[in-house]
Amino acid sequence: MFPRWQRRCLKAILSYMHCPFCRHSDSRVIDSRVSDDGQSIRRRRECQECKRRFSTLETASLTVIKRSGTSEVFSREKIISGLAKACQGRPVSEDDLARLAQQVEETVRQMGSSQIESHEIGLAILEPLRALDQIAYLRFASVYSNFDSLDDFDEAIAQLRSDAREESAQ
Repeated sequence: MFPRWQRRCLKAILSYMHCPFCRHSDSRVIDSRVSDDGQSIRRRRECQECKRRFSTLETASLTVIKRSGTSEVFSREKIISGLAKACQGRPVSEDDLARLAQQVEETVRQMGSSQIESHEIGLAILEPLRALDQIAYLRFASVYSNFDSLDDFDEAIAQLRSDAREESAQ
């Protein structure tokens, strides 16, 4: 179901959970279901004290460590926002952006760590974005890789052309 590190995170979350009605800390799981995307678990619970039932949605948290050293919770919406800027004016739909963001999140979660550097997220975005739209890829790469000159753009474009020639030769 979930990798061991995600189960440990879920256990830590559950240790702070209380009944929303009486605030008692002990509850019994009646039913568990994995969400459609496989990223969360919905549990139906019963409080051992007041016997009332409630639902929880449990997800494993992922923390992003930024270049400045600060950290924040991973946000798929933030990925979509950055991709939308790179894809502005391009023939890329919101569904394409959502799928790409989901793919990036899955890639990052498969790394098996609860903390990840923002640099790793950028790397996880580049290849799928390149396959989706090369112009958006250049826009994103120019900001992500801190292009300083036209030579940086020339080098990236030359690499795209070289890869396109190799693909057409196969």
